Amino acid sequence: MKFTLAILAVLATAATPAFAAGDPAKGEAVFKNCQTCHAVIDGDGKVLAGKGKIGPNLFGVFGRQAGTYEGFKYGESIVAAGAAGLVWDEATFVEYVQDPTAFLKAKLGGPAKSKMAFKVKDAASAADVYAYLSQFSPAK
Repeated sequence: MKFTLAILAVLATAATPAFAAGDPAKGEAVFKNCQTCHAVIDGDGKVLAGKGKIGPNLFGVFGRQAGTYEGFKYGESIVAAGAAGLVWDEATFVEYVQDPTAFLKAKLGGPAKSKMAFKVKDAASAADVYAYLSQFSPAK
């Protein structure tokens, strides 16, 4: 009986959806710095967050191959990282936004540049932004 309960507990945990570790409310506050360049605009053209037009639309960014948002002119390094298999998830996003150029150099194993000059100050704040933006990613 104990064995059956233990297996059920493991299966229930495995079936639970994963949620971002950050705080979406705090992420919304941090995103105010990001919205200078970025916006979140759904497929119907409705602006959900932000107002920037310099950076790519962040609607549905998680699960997307880096450097592939249609209609945006990315830098060579982010396109190369995407072509090498970089897909945005919590870990890659949190690391990238803290130091985009260093992240790309590490991923590409050599010289790289990022068009994104802004850096989120720490991993906790980056996780908060991830949690906030995750709200705007359609279920896949």
